[in-house]
Amino acid sequence: MTRLWLVRHGPTHAKTLIGRTDRPADLTDRAALDRLHAALPPAAPILGTGLRRTEATADALARGRPRLAPEQGLREFDYGAWEDQPFAAFDGPLSRRFFEDPGVHRPPGGESWNDVRDRAVAALRAYEDRPELVAVAHFGTILVLWAHVADVAPKDALARNVAPLSLTRLDWGAAARAHFVGRAL
Repeated sequence: MTRLWLVRHGPTHAKTLIGRTDRPADLTDRAALDRLHAALPPAAPILGTGLRRTEATADALARGRPRLAPEQGLREFDYGAWEDQPFAAFDGPLSRRFFEDPGVHRPPGGESWNDVRDRAVAALRAYEDRPELVAVAHFGTILVLWAHVADVAPKDALARNVAPLSLTRLDWGAAARAHFVGRAL
């Protein structure tokens, strides 16, 4: 079993739907970063997803923790044609199905909830031999993993708040267990 600590990256302040878009994080809230740093296990390795917002957040939290190579399997949803668009630009029947009944629905050229779940679960299998792991990840990926472990329907998971610089704690592996999601410190 791996004690998995999922941290959502710092805020981007984007007013568009960003998944794979590589925007930087605002890491000026030093007090929030200090609280997160103190809440994380001191020797646990930390990784990001290869996007600037997770890598910079992981660097800000590392402070002596070993840094692992980025894990692209934990990246945010690929929103395809909706990527980096204002929400009003893609409002319609498909977007309503995507958000109101997540699972199999995909944005044009993008990923579904199930696609992201399968990708993220497969990525985490490579770390199951580690007793602890800190992963700086994204809103959607964190919710997908939490829902998978907590056995919560995707629609119900989307009602959860996972604010920037919040913490989610899971036990990962054979004895999977969800402790909490999106805890602000």
